[in-house]
Amino acid sequence: MTVYFIGAGPGDPELLTLKAQRLIAACPVCLFAGSLVPEQVVAGAPEGAIVKDTAAMTLDDTHGEILAAHKRGEDVARVHSGDPSLYGAIAEQIRRLRADDIPYEIIPGVPAYAAAAAALGQELTIPEVAQSIVLTRVSMQSTSMPEGETLENFARTGATLAIHLGVRNMREIERVLVPHYGPDCPVVVAYRVGWPDEMILRGTLTDIRKKVRVEKITRTALILVGPALGEVREFKDSALYDPDKPHVLRPVVGVDLVEDHNT
Repeated sequence: MTVYFIGAGPGDPELLTLKAQRLIAACPVCLFAGSLVPEQVVAGAPEGAIVKDTAAMTLDDTHGEILAAHKRGEDVARVHSGDPSLYGAIAEQIRRLRADDIPYEIIPGVPAYAAAAAALGQELTIPEVAQSIVLTRVSMQSTSMPEGETLENFARTGATLAIHLGVRNMREIERVLVPHYGPDCPVVVAYRVGWPDEMILRGTLTDIRKKVRVEKITRTALILVGPALGEVREFKDSALYDPDKPHVLRPVVGVDLVEDHNT
């Protein structure tokens, strides 16, 4: 018996990996976070399977279902939104599985920031404009941020920020980021990306809050901040395909090879 933590992606059932799809179709027990995972994602569960929405369940409840399945020798598909390694709340579940000596595996999924970039039709890392992405969240009453992991500290890097769970704190985000990125820095709010009612709002640090308020967005939104999100046209081509910069997969006779550590 194995518990499979399955990343369901941001919402579009077609963004499931083949492995995720196969495991959902094979497990006799399927527990999914219904507030974030569409029912279509788990529609492929086998006939007669136990399929439960965990949105209203506690950790004790979900672990109880897993213990019952373990006693029956049945595999469990534990389906989470996005990629379960990022704000997936699987660490506390894994702790209990280890305590009860229950095997588990993690099946990665498409993260929200990748789906948002696809919806925008652009790359998030542009040569000499932005080469780093910070995946973070804002401090909330339920879970505080560790010391040093403040939005202001990350803002000092000038990197592209992917801010989760922060759409209710747009005023604070504006206050903290404007001194570092400037008032006209591009911002994108991706609401329910991958769902049929997906909405992409574009703006700046000084006007995006009003747009969010008009659309009444209060949850399930990702905030992207950084210059790479604008209409950047003047930038240097990457060295990857530069004919004057050979590498191990594209050598040029008589030219010393440049080792590409990304290949």
